[in-house]
Amino acid sequence: MTSLFSPLRLRNLEIRNRVWLPPMCQYHAFDADGTPEDWHTVHYGARAAGGFGLIIAESTGVVPEGRISPLCTGLWNDRQEEAWARIVRFAHSQGAKMGIQLNHAGRKASTVPARPGQKPVDDTGTIPVSHGGWVALGPSAVANDGLAVPREMTPAEIQAVPGQFAASAERAVRAGFDTVEIHGAHGYLLHQFLTPLANHRTDEWGGSFNNRTRLIRRVAAAVRAAIPEGMPLIVRLSATDWIDGAWDLAQTVSLAGLLRDEGVDLIDVTTGGASRADIPVGPGYQVPFAAEIRRGAGIPTAAVGLITEPQQAQEILDESLADAVLIGRAALLDAAWPLRAAHELGLRREEIPYPGSYARASF
Repeated sequence: MTSLFSPLRLRNLEIRNRVWLPPMCQYHAFDADGTPEDWHTVHYGARAAGGFGLIIAESTGVVPEGRISPLCTGLWNDRQEEAWARIVRFAHSQGAKMGIQLNHAGRKASTVPARPGQKPVDDTGTIPVSHGGWVALGPSAVANDGLAVPREMTPAEIQAVPGQFAASAERAVRAGFDTVEIHGAHGYLLHQFLTPLANHRTDEWGGSFNNRTRLIRRVAAAVRAAIPEGMPLIVRLSATDWIDGAWDLAQTVSLAGLLRDEGVDLIDVTTGGASRADIPVGPGYQVPFAAEIRRGAGIPTAAVGLITEPQQAQEILDESLADAVLIGRAALLDAAWPLRAAHELGLRREEIPYPGSYARASF
């Protein structure tokens, strides 16, 4: 048994292997009101049958105005909860565990869906209210690159955010999800409060490290209190903005330690998203950040970022750089990536979780 295909236990949850599917926006909630559709059942179901240990569903809005786009999923009403529950049941039937990434997009909300054929209405990537969009909110009235200027949130609106995440987390529990991931990365609302690129506030929510991290810490505490004690809690963080003087690795390590103390069990480590930056993209380019957070904060991490080959993923674990590996774009092209990886890494046929109906096509 290779370490890539050894189980991982977080609290009471045992995950069959360390090959996980990260949250990736599908922009496919065409039906109504952020409700997942047949597409989502097939998309996530195929990866469950394909051998992934943990599947983390895409960025899902905790409130309507928290969605990245009008085609993004949500989890704030019964219809959405019931639709997600069907998807989770199927994933479980294939031996996979399933989580959901809860998000508020903040100043990056109400944007044109990132899929072919979707065109901006004006000279920004924001969909105006007149065309089915909504007014985006942010810590300050500072626009993200290429988007409309958001409305600065009032203190009351900020204080409501932890409860919004907690309410969606409660729905996630009822829908049968095995874990919840809080999205604190990629320039969305919680990351916006962390970075001085977006947060120019001078009150208790801005300025110092303690003030800028206050909201995500309160969200983590609220979600931890809303889910069962045995359910693990994951937070996704951008380890750096890749811009001098902005959010960086040292601050991320400090925050990860604080989140650990709030009951967070694993940090899903990514980078960037707050503003355009010169990012040295290449195979495994974000793995060193996962390794440093793991070492510096004493918390398990998952690594992501152009991890495409089985041996590459295996080495990340063998070198103790992370505790799990997230296979993103490669999994969009190959739903059975874990099955192929298990074969290439030398697992015996009987150790590989081929679906019974596909047994004749085993590697």
